[in-house]
Amino acid sequence: MKPPIVRLPKMGPAAHNPGVLPATPEQIRAALDLIDATETVAVLTGAGMSTDSGIPDYRGPDSPQATPMLYDEFVTSVENRRRYWARAFRGWSRMGKAHPNAAHDVLARLETHGRVRGVITQNVDGLHEAAGSGNLVALHGRIADVVCLGCAAVTSREAFQHELARLNPETADDPEAGHAELRPDGDAVVSDWQGFVFPDCPTCGGILKPDVVFFGESVPKQRVEQCFSLVDDSDALLVLGSSLTVMSGLRFVHRAVKAAKPVVIVNRGATRGDELATIKLELGVADFLAAMEAHTRVG
Repeated sequence: MKPPIVRLPKMGPAAHNPGVLPATPEQIRAALDLIDATETVAVLTGAGMSTDSGIPDYRGPDSPQATPMLYDEFVTSVENRRRYWARAFRGWSRMGKAHPNAAHDVLARLETHGRVRGVITQNVDGLHEAAGSGNLVALHGRIADVVCLGCAAVTSREAFQHELARLNPETADDPEAGHAELRPDGDAVVSDWQGFVFPDCPTCGGILKPDVVFFGESVPKQRVEQCFSLVDDSDALLVLGSSLTVMSGLRFVHRAVKAAKPVVIVNRGATRGDELATIKLELGVADFLAAMEAHTRVG
């Protein structure tokens, strides 16, 4: 018989404000008990999952200043695409070598043990897949793929990287190529990009774009419905390392709340979903997941 869903009172204003003290052991225990009172949990992850893998986020307490490329900027300007691909070429030398961290590994094990029904990730880095998460929806796509906006052909980013290296041999041989400052989009800070050469689609001549959802671009409807189904089929929602600043992630919190399902948010800093959360913990995701795994074994 499925245990009843327990709706705990909110932890109070101190759990919702940036700069507050870290979550107490009592608060962490309350969140673990809440999750333990359910059969399965849907998990929504954000950039805070990948910072320990060396990938910066946009809005964390220590994140660098970064302005993302907007979809309209990318598709309407050759020079914007040139700047993007010059930076992305540099960034891939590090982004493409990133490895899952302990948080990714624990989350995959919790799915194997049946405590996590599935994962919705806002990240495009592919680290959940690499860690072994099976029931996974990459909400914003995967940066390891390149898609043609004309004919929809998809090629690997690795192959595209080799083509960029062939077209830009001087850049490819730059000894500083692997040391440029990585940005949250997976690109890197590059000051000299005006001469960078990048190809169009070899099949139809269309614009080639990383197969990720840019800011200002809509998530495919079928993908959103898949995420809604995951939330609907779970007993609670656990948000890990997301500020929930954009509606593409926040809508799943609204979905869970509307269905009277508990929502636990674990993040360093305030989120747009704090006032909707059953429990908000000011805590790193790796610390919480380690506690959740230990709690699952004991319980």
